[in-house]
Amino acid sequence: MTRWTNWAGTATALPRRVHQPRSTAEIADVVTGAAAEGHRVRAWGSGHSFTAIAVADSDAIDLTHWTGIAAVDVPRRLVTVRSGTKLRQLNAELDTLGLAMTNLGDIDAQTVSGAISTGTHGTGAKLGGLATQVAALELVLADGSIVTCSADERPDLFAAARIGLGALGVISTVTLQCEPSFLLSAQERPEPLEQVLEGFDEFAAANDHFEFYWFPYGSNALVKRNNRLPADAERKPLGRLKEFVDYEVTENLAFGGICRIGRAVPKLVRPLGKLASQVLSAREYSDLSHRVFVTHRGVRFVESEFAIPRESLPGVLAELRALVPKLENPVMFPVEVRIAAADDIWLSTAYGRDSAYIAIHQFLGMPYREYFAEFAAIVGQVGGRPHWGKMHDLGAPELREHYPRFDDFLRVRKEVDPGGLFTNTYLDRVLGPAG
Repeated sequence: MTRWTNWAGTATALPRRVHQPRSTAEIADVVTGAAAEGHRVRAWGSGHSFTAIAVADSDAIDLTHWTGIAAVDVPRRLVTVRSGTKLRQLNAELDTLGLAMTNLGDIDAQTVSGAISTGTHGTGAKLGGLATQVAALELVLADGSIVTCSADERPDLFAAARIGLGALGVISTVTLQCEPSFLLSAQERPEPLEQVLEGFDEFAAANDHFEFYWFPYGSNALVKRNNRLPADAERKPLGRLKEFVDYEVTENLAFGGICRIGRAVPKLVRPLGKLASQVLSAREYSDLSHRVFVTHRGVRFVESEFAIPRESLPGVLAELRALVPKLENPVMFPVEVRIAAADDIWLSTAYGRDSAYIAIHQFLGMPYREYFAEFAAIVGQVGGRPHWGKMHDLGAPELREHYPRFDDFLRVRKEVDPGGLFTNTYLDRVLGPAG
């Protein structure tokens, strides 16, 4: 048996069998074979979810050998990519075609199918998550049939499967609506937290992509503003030395060292956090969009993130800031705040409402349960919706209250997987038992 562990070490599995298909037909064979033997089956991505969403307790589908771009519709800028392709590879291949994704998160280690299935997103007041860029999906259903869905073909399945949690079938290909390659100008600098909060709505409206990181116990936030440049603009990327010093040395090696000191001597966390807030450096550069969106994360952590109505952000942050000093165990990692436009995907955290995202983190190995539970209680008061790939304790009864189309999703699930072939313990909790 092959032991599987996710990136953060928060979920493990020891599946009965691991399959490595190299075609859609082989994926279908795995599905029908597992069904015939009475076993459940789950597809693995890159393991970057913090929840147990990818855990396979019986048969696992490893999509490592099912990667790359399968087709390109150049006039319409539609790119069909195999589901096991990591975003890092996808971005590189889109570069060669002169194309790009409209928006991305700051990590590119996920598979494209895993990223959309869990609701991965970036930031931008007028932009949605990655799943809003999906034009069509090909899935293998529980009966082994291979189906395509889009806004025009099986629209209910499409509305459910774009963020489907792997509960509806195995995604074999994803067709993405891309656009011509573009440059982003990046401005990253520390600013007083109070100033950032006071001007948040103005900053969000004035920039294509806006976010900030608040370091607990510090008075500064690291603010990131990314904006599109004209097509003929000149690239001005960070020099190799500055990129190495700022990202690898400061944000990974040095910050990792600070975190390890805080984990070993908890009473130092507060002064270290204040120090980290004070030594943030500024940088400005421009580059291809994905090189600006993505940042290498070498320091491991656990994370919980909730989407809230955007108008609720000031009150929630005020409560969170009041909470942190009262916690029994100090917090080593910053809080990340992003935004997204409303969308129409049934299980999207931004379904039907403009949203603010608050992500809290803790360095791996440090206590986090009290922090995460208290945070969940705060956001729960304003209808917070948890990121499907990040840590939370909510179950189907609570989630039904926050998603107007929750029962529609379950209806489609029952239609395409009546026997619960694709379920696991996590899905049983957040969706309820299948069948």
